[in-house]
Amino acid sequence: MTVEVTDKSAGVRLRLQSVVALLAGFAAVAVLSLAADTVFQMLGVYPAGREPMNEAGDNALALSYRLVFGALGSYIAARLTPTRPMRHALILGAIGTVVAIAGVAATWNLDLGPRWYPIALAVTALPCAWIGGALHRPKAAA
Repeated sequence: MTVEVTDKSAGVRLRLQSVVALLAGFAAVAVLSLAADTVFQMLGVYPAGREPMNEAGDNALALSYRLVFGALGSYIAARLTPTRPMRHALILGAIGTVVAIAGVAATWNLDLGPRWYPIALAVTALPCAWIGGALHRPKAAA
């Protein structure tokens, strides 16, 4: 009977660690993205306030650092999870894909900028997640 309780508590602990790893990765992507957006807005690179970001170069810049942050967030999730790091990285990528697709749908007719930008976020979420998980893999194998 004691072994069962230990196994159940170990399983709960593993699931909790998995959830924390995913939340940490997601939070890293969100916080870093918002911080970078704020810095570029304060520097005058991006339009002030809630103005649409219509310049293709501005959107390409935002996409470039979001790709890096997406990979970093998935690396964090892979690094913090107790088991199956690549699976956790890809779960985070799947969550990012769903969120990005929701963003495409929600902003399609709002004229907030070029339509390719949110589509690119949706298309690149899983590849970035795979990269983040792969970056963790050599350390896990060592």
